[in-house]
Amino acid sequence: MSVSEKFNGKKVLIWGYGREGKSTEKWLASHASAASADIFEGKPSEMLEGAAEGYDVVIKSPGIVWPPEDAPSEKCDPITAKMTSQTEIFIQEFRNKTIGITGTKGKSTTSSMLAHVLSETSGKKVILAGNIGLPCLDYYDEASDDAIVVLELSCHQLKSAKTAPHISVFLDLYEEHLDYYGTIDAYFTAKSHIVSRQIEGDRAYIGENVPAIESVSEQIRVIPSEDDLKGIELGLYGEHNRINAYFVKKICMDEFGIPEEKVLESLKDFEALPHRMKKIGAFGGINWYDDSISTIPEAAVSAALSIPDAEVLLIGGMDRGISYTVLEEFMTEHPELKFICMYATGERLCNELGKKLQNVFYVPDLEAAVDKAYEITGKGRGCILSPAAASYGYFKNFEERGDRFEELVREHGSAGSV
Repeated sequence: MSVSEKFNGKKVLIWGYGREGKSTEKWLASHASAASADIFEGKPSEMLEGAAEGYDVVIKSPGIVWPPEDAPSEKCDPITAKMTSQTEIFIQEFRNKTIGITGTKGKSTTSSMLAHVLSETSGKKVILAGNIGLPCLDYYDEASDDAIVVLELSCHQLKSAKTAPHISVFLDLYEEHLDYYGTIDAYFTAKSHIVSRQIEGDRAYIGENVPAIESVSEQIRVIPSEDDLKGIELGLYGEHNRINAYFVKKICMDEFGIPEEKVLESLKDFEALPHRMKKIGAFGGINWYDDSISTIPEAAVSAALSIPDAEVLLIGGMDRGISYTVLEEFMTEHPELKFICMYATGERLCNELGKKLQNVFYVPDLEAAVDKAYEITGKGRGCILSPAAASYGYFKNFEERGDRFEELVREHGSAGSV
């Protein structure tokens, strides 16, 4: 029985009606014979009050917090038992041809990089989907063919996962999403399902700073030496991207038997994704870089160390309660750099530093930060938007933040040579 047939005759409630919810509705209409498929956009409290009554299945969108904090298990458990997700449905059907990739940093770049190299070298159709913004059920029919599927998987998609891909990748682990999970242990547990839910015969490629995960699958620690990284040439900034490329190289060679020279040649052609240490151009004599994807302090530090002409960093956004010690120490130890702090985390950084550093400036928002950057960045030097914080509360997402940054840069300065 295919996964889609399990919905035949069932009353289905789709919880959440964003991009993924709409994709799920479309998939049910074309691939299953559900008795009904209704939409619910209410709160978890409404679910506890009976919104799921009368339904056989609840397909939940990943960003919805469930179960609610402090809600009694006797009320939550019967509802949880009905729940699944678009990601779960897809992996249950196609796990044997799926490579799943997660991590705090680099999962979008690594997923895209792997899909790029496999597309050029494997001789097979390659599907890239998941958290990167492409609902996986949109590719259900294509995946039925002789295809390789690369899925970027977020902690939210993995939190309730019961099934894992045949090949899993867990790149790294840093503090993130503590506003959602409360502790890094809870965050790690959610992400660890990409490995712990694997079965015998599966394989997992795991980065150096990822804690041990109990699983029956084969686990391969990926800790490349300098010799391992030789020959990897990229059009991307940062040593972390060379490590991500090594993951890609190892998977392509070990899992698909692709010759090393073909992998290395393909890696040279891969271009940086938008909002990930991407050079916008030169305006007003300054080189501008968009790293809006940066939502943790380690990412901002990496950007400052990776971009050769870096002089000024724009930092700050929503405060989710994560530690900024790493970034604060970096700011203190690098007086040659300048830091323009903004929004809630920018104010917190300035308060926690506890002293007036001559290389740290506070402004209220991104508009003021760009104005200040034009004022204090030297000609021929680089200014990087690398916020080390989430965009929520100020922008719809990190993409909107990065796009607005570029608009402000272009509006303020006159275009120069790139």
